[in-house]
Amino acid sequence: MSQSDAPHSVSRRGLRLTGLVAIVIAGVVVAHGLIVRASESTRLREWTDAQALATVAVNPPSNAVNTAGLELPGRVEAWQRAPIYARVSGYVKDWKHDIGATVKAGEVLANLETPDLDQQLAQARADLISAKADAALADTTAKRWRALVATGAVSKQAADEKSGDAEAKQALVKSAQANVDRMLAMKGFARIVAPFDGVVTARNTDVGALVNVGSASGQELFVVSDTRKLRVYVSVPQNDVPRVPPGTKATISVPEHPGTTYAGTVESSAQAVNAASGTTLMQLNVDNVAGDLLPGGFANVRLDLKGEAGALSVPGSALIINAKGVSVATVDADDKVVVKPVTIARDLGKVVEIGSGLAPTDRVIENPPDGVVTGTQVRIAEAAKPAQTAATKGGNGKG
Repeated sequence: MSQSDAPHSVSRRGLRLTGLVAIVIAGVVVAHGLIVRASESTRLREWTDAQALATVAVNPPSNAVNTAGLELPGRVEAWQRAPIYARVSGYVKDWKHDIGATVKAGEVLANLETPDLDQQLAQARADLISAKADAALADTTAKRWRALVATGAVSKQAADEKSGDAEAKQALVKSAQANVDRMLAMKGFARIVAPFDGVVTARNTDVGALVNVGSASGQELFVVSDTRKLRVYVSVPQNDVPRVPPGTKATISVPEHPGTTYAGTVESSAQAVNAASGTTLMQLNVDNVAGDLLPGGFANVRLDLKGEAGALSVPGSALIINAKGVSVATVDADDKVVVKPVTIARDLGKVVEIGSGLAPTDRVIENPPDGVVTGTQVRIAEAAKPAQTAATKGGNGKG
């Protein structure tokens, strides 16, 4: 090789080396890009899979004794309510009290004019006078005949007959007197009076109105109600009847006084279940000295029931009800759904007390998605994780 060819040979070797280095660098760059893209693809796939999972909120069931009570509609009635009818026929002469008036027992509400009854009373008195006159004559005659028996002018039999006639006439006097007393008593019913202290809650008559006793369409003239104390009637579901013994406290509210509550106490129970509604009628007593509550109205009654110690409660939204019955969806340690059949002890509206099927450490899905089944993978909502951790710790402590 000549000296002139040496530089060309060195130059070619340098070019080859540079090319190889460039190829290696390019390979490294391409490999790094592929690795990065593969990693990003994996992360994207994992993120996509995570987003495809249903996100659920979970919490352990509450095991505190439930004091929310049982809310039921109620009907308010007066402690005493007396529809007042006339006992005698006549015309309304006057009335003394209108609706809303407070009256005392025996106070006159209205007076009736009773012309027919007045004539019957006059006749009864005349019959009494006649009977007394006949009795006096019969008594005098009997005495005379008894005196004649001693002289032999009349027989003893005849004298006994006169004595018997005198006694019969005395009996007629008593009968006539009883008839007069009856008429006087009927006349007393011409005064319509209040049977007890209370309030006039209805007046269905006016001056001059005909009152016809015995009419099929007869309507009460007045209604008097004692509202100082009230009775509230509620229909308690059969399942809850054992938890509502006499003496159970209740809180009562009415629409016309929003925000105001009244204390009541269960007084008695019908001791029978209505076959049509499956409920038992119960009576509560409520003081109404202030007169805020009105008889005949609607009331909302909250019975202060206490659940059994250790009873578990879940939100009503957690229940799954289908052809298989009632169940609750829980989440296991692997964040997979486990559907558990349960029984309901009490339905308290927003909260349901579970009779069986749940453990205190179960993580209950508060609002399970449609179609959820055992084995479904889910994602726990962030807001529920502290509760989840607490529930897990509680479970480990017990285990």
